[in-house]
Amino acid sequence: MDAKTAAKTNGSITVGNKNWDFPVYKGTIGPDVLDIAKLYGESGMFTYDPGFTSTASCESKITYIDGDEGILLYRGYPIEQLAEHGDFLETCYLLLYGELPTPSQKADFDYRVTRHTMVHEQMSRFFQGFRRDAHPMAVMTGSIGALSAFYHDSTDIADPTQRMIASLRMIAKVPTLAAMAYKYSVGQPFVYPKNDLDYASNFLRMCYAVPTEEYKPNPVLARAMDRIFILHADHEQNASTSTVRLAGSSGANPFACIAAGCACLWGPAHGGANEAALNMLAEIGTVDRIPEFVRRAKDKNDSYRLMGFGHRVYKNYDPRAKIMQKTCHEVLAELGIKDDPLLDVAMELEKIALHDEYFIEKKLYPNIDFYSGITLKAMGFPTTMFTVLFAVARTVGWIAQWKEMIEDPKQKIGRPRQLYTGAVQRDYTPISRRK
Repeated sequence: MDAKTAAKTNGSITVGNKNWDFPVYKGTIGPDVLDIAKLYGESGMFTYDPGFTSTASCESKITYIDGDEGILLYRGYPIEQLAEHGDFLETCYLLLYGELPTPSQKADFDYRVTRHTMVHEQMSRFFQGFRRDAHPMAVMTGSIGALSAFYHDSTDIADPTQRMIASLRMIAKVPTLAAMAYKYSVGQPFVYPKNDLDYASNFLRMCYAVPTEEYKPNPVLARAMDRIFILHADHEQNASTSTVRLAGSSGANPFACIAAGCACLWGPAHGGANEAALNMLAEIGTVDRIPEFVRRAKDKNDSYRLMGFGHRVYKNYDPRAKIMQKTCHEVLAELGIKDDPLLDVAMELEKIALHDEYFIEKKLYPNIDFYSGITLKAMGFPTTMFTVLFAVARTVGWIAQWKEMIEDPKQKIGRPRQLYTGAVQRDYTPISRRK
């Protein structure tokens, strides 16, 4: 018996002099939900919730967020503990299977992922169809979708074995595709993965190694990359995850579903936020110009917005931002970047956000995008790659959510309703009679 079934009470909706009763379910933690699945059948009405901000679209055991308290849990484990003590593949195992792996389970999982990192050799010719100046996210969306054309033996969603093979393949191959997208954009040859490297080190090598010299992964940068992957691995029912679930509800193959999520992630209001935050810091330029931009942000008549502050869900300090801030300093120190103008601007803005009454009142705390952009820039990634790295990390979350949805006996094809405000029925007029 699941938590929802075990904790059922009753609630009601009253409109005018009519009343309807509906079940209320209590999760293990978080807000209660009113089950309105039969609302239309009983009352003839729909609910209206643009953006679905007050609607639970599914039941899930994967990720929990308390935006008011600044809490993010993967399968019940605080993100701070996972990022501090674990690695990304351990987080992948946790999200997929629900528990942290034993040493033998971890070794087996790492082995299986590592042995799937190569992509079909014909994929390299697929890349040649893109223009050199194509945005890496366009390349990623296309190449992930193309995986279904290469791996026919893992597209049967009714087969649990094929579902797991597809899951492992995507966790393993998406970093390879991301590195290929980067290499293609800078005109360098593709670099094959190496099985003796850990996940993050292997990815960095595929991005930065060249045939003319040996590449030695920097452990500090590899650890930072691994931590960034952990922090972005899942985030409950966000836009891209909801897209994956909606695409999957139709029975689409898993590669197509992840490609759909990747396309959604590309939006500047979602995965492109760290790039926007970095562009904002560059626009400000120096610490002495900060008051001017803060003044504009406070002006109701000015459309200017400070990027990297606040979050749609978090109404407190983003727990990932604290870890990302520490990681940012570690990377800059390792690379010898002591006087970075962008970091100086970022630190001063953070100080203002944490002490200025305007920011405190509106709860505009620095979020993860505020620091991740600086960190990725210091590591050598162009801004066009930022969302690609987000997609690499989020792939496991998308897969875990897709897998959970497919295995849910209550799942059905998604079909939101609407509030129609167009023309009422009218008769067709032949074009010769129209004026």
